[in-house]
Amino acid sequence: MTTLDLPLELNLESVHFTDEQFYQLCIHNPEMAIEQTAQGVLIVMPPVGGESGNQEMELGTDLALWNRQTKLGKVFSSSTVFQLPIGSKRSPDAAWVELSRWQSLTPEQRRRFPPIAPDFVMEVRWRSQACGLSSTDNLTTLREKMQEYMASGVRLGWLINPQDQQVEIYRPGQGAEVRSLPTQLAGESVLPGFILEVARLPSC
Repeated sequence: MTTLDLPLELNLESVHFTDEQFYQLCIHNPEMAIEQTAQGVLIVMPPVGGESGNQEMELGTDLALWNRQTKLGKVFSSSTVFQLPIGSKRSPDAAWVELSRWQSLTPEQRRRFPPIAPDFVMEVRWRSQACGLSSTDNLTTLREKMQEYMASGVRLGWLINPQDQQVEIYRPGQGAEVRSLPTQLAGESVLPGFILEVARLPSC
């Protein structure tokens, strides 16, 4: 693993970025993927390699196609930053917001970083270009991120983990359900009728 594979974590708890300051930071540094935890830690993520980027796109495409048919909400890519109710700013690998909730936002809120928790999120545990895992992308950190989504009001979350050939399903008020790959994931009442077939994925 090279230095470039590692995310940069900046503990700026004493700085207290406002929402506007964080927005301006991201806008003036478009080459960086930046998140912020509820504790004020900034996380600058490195770009992913080809295999991880392809996995992310393939899995997100099925969600977009389902939504194009049902027109039940809005689908978002990993470039979208959501301002979660608990104070963090996060970018899921894929996200979906139910239409009426999206329409309740003002045009300005929709244009900037939406102050809303998605109804559904998906995270893919990516691999570094050196085929290792970064400190931020280890399983413990990603699980904490999924719990943060649940605490913010997300109704369903999938953490897809090619390294261990598993997927973890998160629902509010419940422990994570772990399944081995290949498996079939259902959108349940959140994404009615959506089925995602997840085959075994390259682990390295």
